[in-house]
Amino acid sequence: MPVVVVESPAKAKTINKYLGKDYTVLASYGHVRDLPPKDGSVDTEHDFEMKWEVAPESQKHIRAIAEALKDDDNLILATDPDREGEAISWHLEEALRKRKAIKKSTHVSRVVFNAITKDAVTKAMEHPRQVDMPLVEAYLARRALDYLVGFNLSPVLWRKLPGAKSAGRVQSVCLRLIVEREMEIEAFKPREYWSVKAVLVTPRGQEFESSLRILGGKKLEKFDIETAVAAELAVQAVTSRDLTVDTVEAKPATRNPYPPFMTSTLQQEASRKFGFGARQTMSTAQRLYEAGHITYMRTDGIDMAPEAVMAARDAIKEIYGANYVAKSPRMYKNKAKNAQEAHECIRPTSMMMTAAKLGRLEADQRKLYDLIWKRTIASQMASAQLERTTVDILSADGQVGLRSTGQVVVFEGFLKVYEEGRDDQDSDEDGNRLPQIAQGEPVSKNSVDADQHFTQPPPRYTEATLVKRMEELGIGRPSTYASIVTTIQDRDYVRKEKNRLIPEDKGRLVIAFLENYFRQYVGYNFTAQLEEELDEVSAGDEDYKKLLARFWKDFSAAIADTSELRITEVLEKINEVLEPHLFPPTEDGSDPRVCKVCGNGRLSLRTARSGGAFIGCSNYPECRYTRPLAGEVEGGDIAGPDGKLLGHDDDGEPIKLRTGRFGPYVQRGEVSEEVPKPPRASIPKGVDLDTVDLKLALDLLSLPRLVGEHPDGGPVEAAIGRYGPYVLWTKPPEEGKKTPQKIYANIKDPAEVFTIGMNRAVELIAQKAANGGRGAAATPLRELGEHPQNGGAINVMSGRYGPYVKWEKVNATLPKDVQPETVTIEQAVELIDAKAATKGKGKAKAKTAKKPAAKKTAAKKPAAKKATAKKPAAGKKTA
Repeated sequence: MPVVVVESPAKAKTINKYLGKDYTVLASYGHVRDLPPKDGSVDTEHDFEMKWEVAPESQKHIRAIAEALKDDDNLILATDPDREGEAISWHLEEALRKRKAIKKSTHVSRVVFNAITKDAVTKAMEHPRQVDMPLVEAYLARRALDYLVGFNLSPVLWRKLPGAKSAGRVQSVCLRLIVEREMEIEAFKPREYWSVKAVLVTPRGQEFESSLRILGGKKLEKFDIETAVAAELAVQAVTSRDLTVDTVEAKPATRNPYPPFMTSTLQQEASRKFGFGARQTMSTAQRLYEAGHITYMRTDGIDMAPEAVMAARDAIKEIYGANYVAKSPRMYKNKAKNAQEAHECIRPTSMMMTAAKLGRLEADQRKLYDLIWKRTIASQMASAQLERTTVDILSADGQVGLRSTGQVVVFEGFLKVYEEGRDDQDSDEDGNRLPQIAQGEPVSKNSVDADQHFTQPPPRYTEATLVKRMEELGIGRPSTYASIVTTIQDRDYVRKEKNRLIPEDKGRLVIAFLENYFRQYVGYNFTAQLEEELDEVSAGDEDYKKLLARFWKDFSAAIADTSELRITEVLEKINEVLEPHLFPPTEDGSDPRVCKVCGNGRLSLRTARSGGAFIGCSNYPECRYTRPLAGEVEGGDIAGPDGKLLGHDDDGEPIKLRTGRFGPYVQRGEVSEEVPKPPRASIPKGVDLDTVDLKLALDLLSLPRLVGEHPDGGPVEAAIGRYGPYVLWTKPPEEGKKTPQKIYANIKDPAEVFTIGMNRAVELIAQKAANGGRGAAATPLRELGEHPQNGGAINVMSGRYGPYVKWEKVNATLPKDVQPETVTIEQAVELIDAKAATKGKGKAKAKTAKKPAAKKTAAKKPAAKKATAKKPAAGKKTA
């Protein structure tokens, strides 16, 4: 039987189903060989020879393939249809030849399919080919480049910039984007401006909103009204004049659908709509692909196979009607800077298969499939037909002019199925529907308001907008976006808060170092140019070893230039580059680099033995002032590398007050190879750090404290946790159960944790149990007996939303006309069975349309910044 090799067991299972018993389908479980992480894996002295090593976990998979080939001389390599897939096929063939599993008589072929369907797999088997060596050479070049940069640049970082973890050919450029955006935000100076809006009324009594566009006979620009006084004058100019409709213009407009997904746009949209990270999107899409639901998910292409286009049009006609089908098939072309991995778009393998019709799927898979299906179907639907209306309103003297815009959807077209998400939601003035209004009609004024605004800094990147920017610059490829974005977070160079990427100080230091000593290699144009050269290799137009030789010549020289650099030189250079961030201007205008403790020392960047970095005084050790890179923190000198020494315990171990990511804490001893994690205890919230002494530190380090044995058995302990001080009773297991119950009860006063006695602890635990707290077994109102069919007690319980019946994990609320005192076991079983039938189907969530929040400013409202035609009003602000 021919031996077919794919990457994953899931893919193997699906393909085996299509090929049948005449084939042996095995999985390689991803890459089988890689460059060992040691010096010389890419030999720059011998024509960039690469020394590969089979991973230990891959040995058994190679062995299984070799065993299968003993019985058949036909090897079919059916890995993914991209550069990585081609590389895996090449590695497999090379590794099997080394094992002599491939003999002279063995026929080796390569097949590719863009979707795991019976039709696609069968057709691929009919058109075998050889491994595409230009594509493999493009992979070899990338892998060699990544090794040469990572293996040579990372040690430079470790030596010259303690605390840095690694640098990479593309990851460092990606990190630079995030750091530069943060510096733009910090350097941003908001500018104040005002707008004037009026609520006008037609002769028929219908209200609509209009914005001031002409003042003093001149067209208003964004910053023409800069102050509250100017805004008040503008309001008065509007309120003091009669207004008439000057023109009414209605124009038809068309909105065309978006193209189908490629890798980057799928990642962006999944981030916008579901908050998925790039890695989560790709792993979910991978499972959908391997199950045969979608086409291959790593692609730069947006074109769709002709048969898929026709299938989509047929599906639209059947589901939505013929008028929703585009008049002619829509053909999409790539606009990306590089389209090296331009396979077909990401689309469903069956256009009639909606998410609702699919079998059992994980929630994430179902959501992502639904997104892909809708985008694909929408791409072949008719355009949306709109009508956009513009109404200009003028005063008789032409000094004041206002404009209203509105939009209505005449025919929804593709919008019936899909609308793309936005990265930054802005209010859409065109979304309003205007009332019936005619040229020459007078309009009255209901109110006239002046709104204060401030310009906003550029937003921080999300994973979606970062991938979009990388794509625009030609940095990275579909197969690498997810891993790059993940790597910089795993290295602690970047953190994610509310879906936004924020550089850590460590990330800023790395970029400051690289921009000063390896500027070319974190350049956007250089990285994009290198990607284009790699694309030429994959097309067979460039020799990959010549490319490596050109790169290594300049890069090795840059590495050599840093060999004599001293750490103090590097730190001083970074001090200079990051001065606006590390030493922001003081409010009183004094030198921000003068030490605030000794008064004559100079503050600068320092490195700690632990590998971190901080700001310290040049008069160390006489002056021990320190602070984190980000600025002053509570506790002053606890932020330094040594912390604040409080004293020593009875064994002579130092007890220190320190600060970390989660706030201040005390620590016994120092970090060492023998003790990588010395004992630590957090300082409770509300404790003044100036009052933390040796006694309190030792008390905190002694926790949890054994209070004693509970009267009903089991130990009672007092401790301080994530949510404050508490007592814990570890209740012995009930009869027939193995696991003890843990009942927690909060202590209000943190000081009581060191003094609380058994009586008080038992009282708190009893109160928690009586209130149905976590771990407390609630007492049934009535015990109805065993479930007649399935066994297990059925009880009537008292709940937050009224009485209910409980069986196992099923809770069913009692109807209002059924009393807990009279409910029968038959009624209870009926309620429980009805509830169990619906459980797991998902609860419908009520959707509340949120009004886009106006951006706020911290500035106080100036008096009388808003005026109305009917009555004066206080000022209103938006940001």
